[in-house]
Amino acid sequence: MLKILDRYILKKFLSTFFFSISLILMIFIVFDIKDKVSTFTTNHIPLSEIIKYYLMFIPYYGNYFSPLFIFIAVIFFTSKMAQQTEFIAIFSSGTSFNRIMRPYVIGAGFLALGSLALNHFVLPHVFTQKIGFEDKWINNTYSTSQKNIHRKIGSNRLLYMESYNNHTNTAYKVSVEDVLNHKQIYYLSADNMQWDTISHEWILNNVYERKIISQDALDTLKNQKPIYKQTINFFPSKKMKLEFYPSDMWRYESKIETMPYFELKEYIIRERMKGSNRVEFFEVEQYKRTSFPFATFILTIIAFCVSSRKVRGGVGFQIALGLTLSCVYVMLMYVFTTIATTGFAPPMLAVWTPNILFSLVALYFYKAAQK
Repeated sequence: MLKILDRYILKKFLSTFFFSISLILMIFIVFDIKDKVSTFTTNHIPLSEIIKYYLMFIPYYGNYFSPLFIFIAVIFFTSKMAQQTEFIAIFSSGTSFNRIMRPYVIGAGFLALGSLALNHFVLPHVFTQKIGFEDKWINNTYSTSQKNIHRKIGSNRLLYMESYNNHTNTAYKVSVEDVLNHKQIYYLSADNMQWDTISHEWILNNVYERKIISQDALDTLKNQKPIYKQTINFFPSKKMKLEFYPSDMWRYESKIETMPYFELKEYIIRERMKGSNRVEFFEVEQYKRTSFPFATFILTIIAFCVSSRKVRGGVGFQIALGLTLSCVYVMLMYVFTTIATTGFAPPMLAVWTPNILFSLVALYFYKAAQK
């Protein structure tokens, strides 16, 4: 059951956080509107669509900036309490350092759970609407710039496309190849292939198809090598199901943002089975959705330990130290995320490394603060 002290600190914690994050979101929206106002007016975007779009900013950017502003909020109101000698009065009543920390951990837990639910289940649906709006009204000229596209679309199947048009879902200069035991057993080439939205199949045009069949008998005249037979066919048009879909040509950042937890997990399994070289990219997103909210606990403890002692010169030094530490954390997060996506380190280890390092920093400040 929460005591008076818990309610008092929690009220300061949450009110300071929500006030600061609301203020920065309002500023952010104003500047974003300023940048996009010409696009809104030129494309004649309905006001209702614009309002819905900016309502999505609240959970998206609010969650994105939450660890940083939790850190700043804790430093701000805690250092203010320290300057007003409130902690001296609390300690004089026999309250221990760990007992004072309890409402901070409760507040951090409440915000971390909210961020975790947003990351895994709520924000993917928000992203779907956000990206739909941007692709319809803002990025309507977007087209993939990839050339000579190679995809592994099955355990033994390879797909090649010279180019792909994401507006018409059409691939050009296509080839499909099946390889078993390092030997080609099937080959198909086509001038182009287009997605059929009704049958959910690909329609290939001017198709050349070759199947290679190994016979049971051996060619005794050629060093006991297996006898091969091939069949060759030509089709003006051919429908074909492939483990490849138009969504596979979406921007990677758009694709992962729209997938809830279980869907993303299944997608990673399918991509790994296909031998995709982008598995690390998706795994980083999966682990980041959990590690990012966990940072709330670490940064809250550091902020409390740094700002709970009264220092000369007011709260300026503590706020500066807090901002420095938060910037270092964000920098480490991006550095190790890049390392993970380039394959130099396991994604899980790379994503959690900033939290591990800052846990040691939190432990240092915690022990120093108790003294």
